[in-house]
Amino acid sequence: MTLDSRLREVERRLAEACARSGRTRGDVTLIAVTKYVSAQTAAEVVRAGVRQIGENRWPDARDKWELLKGQAVFHYIGSLQTNKAKDVVGRFDYIHSMDRLPLAEAVQKRAAALGIRVPCLVQVNVSGEESKHGLAPEQVREFLEALRAYPAIRPIGLMTMAPHEEDPERTRPVFRGLRELRDELNRIALTDEPLRELSMGMSNDFEVAVEEGATWVRLGTVLVGREDREQ
Repeated sequence: MTLDSRLREVERRLAEACARSGRTRGDVTLIAVTKYVSAQTAAEVVRAGVRQIGENRWPDARDKWELLKGQAVFHYIGSLQTNKAKDVVGRFDYIHSMDRLPLAEAVQKRAAALGIRVPCLVQVNVSGEESKHGLAPEQVREFLEALRAYPAIRPIGLMTMAPHEEDPERTRPVFRGLRELRDELNRIALTDEPLRELSMGMSNDFEVAVEEGATWVRLGTVLVGREDREQ
């Protein structure tokens, strides 16, 4: 399939998932995860109208950022090492993987030096898998309270990764759990502004995520494909 045909198919599936859950297509932002494709393919994605680009390692993202800065919005979606925060802050518009105070300290230091605030999502390990990064749901309230000490960090939502399931329906409790956690945190007003964003749903399960309230879906192979290249 071509990029255009994959994009049309993804848009159809997104629209249908929104309709099933009483939402509009405008409620969900599509992030193209380009970590397995070249900078040239990423540029084709942007030209096709998808301006949100997701990457999970700065060395892999560098060429794409240099080619597309000013044309695309960059989301850092991978686990961020504390010593790599200096490479990401100021280049990526959003960080989806805020999950520990040492990382918050590193982001705060770099952002303060640049005179910026960084919109971040707190990563939550809803499924409890040992292989997944993120805070346990019961740790998120205390973590958000601690983030008040870092004024250059702007919490705007939550992110999670569901287990890979042959039947996407089995991921529904994970996505529902993140939405319910977000709603509960908003009820107790821990943050200066409501946590609006839910970054959840990937190529194999994004329709279920949308039905459960995702505002950002992160789509790689189903949208941009995959190329054989050195990583």
